[in-house]
Amino acid sequence: MLYERTALSKKSDELIRHELDELHSEDKLTPDLVFRDPYFLDFLGLKDHYLEKDLEDAIIRELENFILELGVGFSFVARQKRIQVDNDDYYLDLLFYHRGLRRLIAIDLKLGDFQPGYKGQMELYLRWLAKYEQNPGEESPLGLILCAGQKRETMELLELEKSGIRVASYWTKLLPRKQLQHKFHDALRNAKELMARRNDDKEIKGLEH
Repeated sequence: MLYERTALSKKSDELIRHELDELHSEDKLTPDLVFRDPYFLDFLGLKDHYLEKDLEDAIIRELENFILELGVGFSFVARQKRIQVDNDDYYLDLLFYHRGLRRLIAIDLKLGDFQPGYKGQMELYLRWLAKYEQNPGEESPLGLILCAGQKRETMELLELEKSGIRVASYWTKLLPRKQLQHKFHDALRNAKELMARRNDDKEIKGLEH
């Protein structure tokens, strides 16, 4: 399900081909190839009821596994990164750096569903990081808001990607075996259909030439 969990899988075939071509020809990695949805955090061992601090503590305790779930190229930078604006203190839950993207990655943890106010909070973190933490030659920081649930229409209206923000859900428990098998078969079918469409496109182009 790795491909199905990347943002790339939700793009059009044309954009997928373009990004994969850039990866192959220029070794250029894009955020859509890096971020996933959902993230499986079952290894944290959280019970049914927990606080944001419990989630953060568990991630730090299982940092190696968390980085493996995030994907290749992530390096841990800071926990509860202090951000001071107009004498007000804010604290970013987790700060990472991605070597392939050459960007700082700000991660904010939320227990409930996504709320519109999370966008403004993350935008403040990203602008501050760009001003005070971004090094010469690096790309602009990106933000990842990890929520227990998402609100698709709200997120679409806010156009989060224009602000460099991604939202993903997390699972603290894996689905039952039968549901996972069903999702796996759906992912496999979608992958086969995508491959078939691409092969058809190649044949059509070959005939045109």
